[in-house]
Amino acid sequence: MNFTRWSARLPGTQRRTAAAQAAIKARARSAGTSGNGSDDGNGTTRRGGAAGGTADGEAEAGGGEPPAGPTAAPAAAPPATSGSDRPALPGRAAHPHDDVPDNPTVPAARSRPPAAAEAGSPAGPGAETAPDSVPAPASGPGREAAPGREAAPGTGAGAGAGRDAGGDAGGDAEAGAGTASDEAGWQRRRAIDALPVRALLGEVPALAAVVHGPEHRIAFVNDAYSRVFGPRPTGAAAREALPELVELGLLPLMDQVRRSSRPRTVKSRRVPPQQGAPGGRRRPGYYTFTCTPISTSGDSGVLIFAADVTDQVEAAERLRASERRQREAAVTLQRSLLPQELEQPDDLRVAATYQPGGTDAAVGGDWYDVITLGAGRTALVIGDVMGRGVRAAAVMGQLRTAVRAYARLDLPPHEILQLLDGLAAEIDASQIATCVYAVHDPNEGCLSYASAGHVPILVRDADGTVLRATEHTGPPLGTGGWLHTSGSLPLPEGATAVLYTDGLIERRDADIDEGVVALEHAFAGATGSPDIVCDRLLRALGITEDHDDDVALLVFQHPARTGPDAELFHNAALDLLGGTEAAPRARAFASGVLASWRFPTELRDLGVLAASELVANSLQHGTPPMRLLLRRTDRRLIIEVTDGDDHLPRRCRAEPGDEAGRGISIIATIASAWGSRRTPGGGKSVWCEFALPGGR
Repeated sequence: MNFTRWSARLPGTQRRTAAAQAAIKARARSAGTSGNGSDDGNGTTRRGGAAGGTADGEAEAGGGEPPAGPTAAPAAAPPATSGSDRPALPGRAAHPHDDVPDNPTVPAARSRPPAAAEAGSPAGPGAETAPDSVPAPASGPGREAAPGREAAPGTGAGAGAGRDAGGDAGGDAEAGAGTASDEAGWQRRRAIDALPVRALLGEVPALAAVVHGPEHRIAFVNDAYSRVFGPRPTGAAAREALPELVELGLLPLMDQVRRSSRPRTVKSRRVPPQQGAPGGRRRPGYYTFTCTPISTSGDSGVLIFAADVTDQVEAAERLRASERRQREAAVTLQRSLLPQELEQPDDLRVAATYQPGGTDAAVGGDWYDVITLGAGRTALVIGDVMGRGVRAAAVMGQLRTAVRAYARLDLPPHEILQLLDGLAAEIDASQIATCVYAVHDPNEGCLSYASAGHVPILVRDADGTVLRATEHTGPPLGTGGWLHTSGSLPLPEGATAVLYTDGLIERRDADIDEGVVALEHAFAGATGSPDIVCDRLLRALGITEDHDDDVALLVFQHPARTGPDAELFHNAALDLLGGTEAAPRARAFASGVLASWRFPTELRDLGVLAASELVANSLQHGTPPMRLLLRRTDRRLIIEVTDGDDHLPRRCRAEPGDEAGRGISIIATIASAWGSRRTPGGGKSVWCEFALPGGR
C-alpha cells in the first residue's frame, strides 16, 4: 500500500489539508485572484494551491473521492505553478508547498525541531502539509459534503475549510501546548549560538583573557578578569600589562602552548589579595589556569581560562587538618600506651625506638615492652596489630597490658602466647596481631622465645655472625586453634639481639625475605651501644620521617664485663642431696659466700635466713634434685632454690598453733621481692631478692 495516499485519508490529515487549502485560497482572494481559477498571464490557470487545485480537478471530474486501497493509482502531479509573485523555475516541477511564502528553507527547517517547525507553519499550531498526499475533498460549490456532515447553505470552500480548521485546532490543542517548551529551549540555544566569541567569553563567570603573537599582546579581557586583577589595556604585551601571570610563572607555559599547539593546565595556583582592583579579593584565592592555543590564518594566540577553586582548596585543607588532628590523637594514644621509660635489667642493656608512618599514613598498632621477671630473668616483647588508626592503637594497648599481667605468672613463652591468642579473639575478632615473646636467663646464657606470626629474631655473636630464629613460629594472635611451642637461642656475653616489626623491612617493590637479608647485612656491621645500633639500622634500611609504615625496634645486648664491672657480678651454686644435713650445709654455704662478697652484716644475716627457709620449704614439699643458687649483680642479691616437684608454693596465713606454713610469709616479709616458676625440664624454682644499698 502507498503510505502517502493511505495516510492522506485519515481524518486528522484531511482536516489539516483542508485548513491549509482554506488559508491559501484566502490569500489568493485577497490578492485579487479567483478562488476557482484565473489566468495569471502565463497561460497557466491558477488555483487555490496545489492541493486545492487537485481537489477542484477531482470535483470537475465527477466530485467523487479518489479510490482507496492498494490498487489505487497514485495522484497525478499538479502542473508547475509559481508563487503569488514569483515565476516557476524552468525545468522544475512545482512543489505542493511552493505557494506558501512563509515556508522555511531546507537548512532552516533542519535546524529547528520538528515540533517547532510544525507549530510555526502558516495555518497555525497543528497544521501541516504533506507532499505527494491527496487531500480529502472539501465542501463547496459543486462538491459533495463529506459523509456524515451536512454542508451549511451558502457556504463556500473557504468557509468550509475554516470550519474544518476550527475543529482541528480544538483537537490539536494538546499537541500545540506540548511543543511550547521545545520551542522555548530552541530559542535559547539559538540565542547562545548567535553570540559572538567576545560576548560569550564576557558572559562566563570564570576569568578569561586572549593574547596573540610572540609577545602575547592582549586581545581581550573579560569582566570577571578585570574584577579580580583590574582592567588591562588592549594591545599591550603580557609581560608589562599582565604582571599577575608573570608572578604565577605562566608566561613560559604560554610560550610552550603557542609553540606546541597543545593546551597546558596548572592547578590551584595561589593568587594574593588584589586590594587595588575593583571588587578584588581581600583574602588570597586559588585558581586553576588552562592555556589553550588559538590559531588563525595570519596569527596565533593563547586563550587563558582561570577557574576559581578557592572553596575546593580550603575544603581540602580543612580535611587535611582534620586528618592531621586525628592522626596526632592516634599517635598520642599509641605513645601513651608504649612504655614511657624502659626497664633496665641487671644483665642486659636495652634500647628501643618507635617511629610512626609518614604524615599521609594512619598510625598503626606496633608496640614493644621490657619486663623484669625476677631472679635476673627478663622478658622482651614486640608486636604489631594489623590495621590503622585509633582502633588498632586501642587493641595494641589492651594486648600490651595483658602481656604484662601474664608475664607476672612467669610462664614459658608459648603459654603466654596461648593466653594472648584467646584474649585477642575476645577483644576484636576482626583484628589479628603478630607477637614475639622472649625470656633471657643469665644463669643459662640463652634466650627462650615463641613467635606468633612475627618476623624472625636476629642474634649477632661477638664475632659478627648473625643467627636468624626461623623455628617455633605459629600463626598470628586471634586466629585460634593452634598450639604454640617455645624454642631457644644462645645469647652469651658479648651477643646482641634485635626484635622489630615488619615496617622496618617490608617494601612494596620487594619480597619481605629480601628485607630480612638486608637487615642481616646491616646488623652484622652495626656495632656500639643499643642506642647506636638502633640509629644505624634505621639509616641502613632507609627509614625516614616519610616512611609509609610504622616501625618499632628493640635492641638488647648481653655485655661482656671485665675489670671493676666484673667484680660486681658473681654466681655461686650448691647441689643438695636431701636429708637432715641439707639445711645446715645450705646455711653454712650461704654465710661463707656472702661474707666473701663483703656484704654488710645485716644483709648477710638476712640472706642466710632466706636461704635456710627456701631450702627447708624445698625439703618438706619438694623432691630431689635440689640446688641452691646465689647471685650478685650491681643492684641486688638473688637467692634461688630449685627442686624436682612442679607444685608452686603460695603464701598462706599460719595459725598460732601451726608448726609449719610460715616460711614463705617470712621470705615475703624480709625480701624486696619473691616469686616462683616452673622450670622447662620439670620441677620448680622459688626465689627472693634483696636490694643492695647504693645499687645502680
